Amino acid sequence: MTSEIIINVITEDDEFLPVYSSELAAGADVKAYINENVAIEPGSSALIPTGLKFEIPAGYEIQVRPRSGLALKNQITVLNTPGTVDADYRGEIGVILINHGKTPFIVSRGMRIAQIVLAAAPQAKFFLAKDLSLTSRGAGGFGHTGTH
Repeated sequence: MTSEIIINVITEDDEFLPVYSSELAAGADVKAYINENVAIEPGSSALIPTGLKFEIPAGYEIQVRPRSGLALKNQITVLNTPGTVDADYRGEIGVILINHGKTPFIVSRGMRIAQIVLAAAPQAKFFLAKDLSLTSRGAGGFGHTGTH
């Protein structure tokens, strides 16, 4: 099933437009829009600009997610994953990268640093209640079913 949703993007350089790396990719890669390299020391994080501003349709969000190759090979991930870009935000998108590795990681201009996923984001109506319906799980959480 193919559906096309148009998202207006502002960038000073169309080389930095998000790109899907394969035909069925869910996430489009975004690049570091920097003029000088940024070193992220072990245990530290940095906000990396993308040079992108979006006009996201109402009822949707853009989720900012890590790239698996950076996570596996360099222990670099997105700190607030998934990051949410709301439909009414019009500022530049930044990606907060964190280095969980043991050596500094260098971010260079044009490096693919994260991926973005367009997702439906309906708003709920919240109602005050005195009770919730019962389920077999109840309030069990945080590993209550074990690991095996």
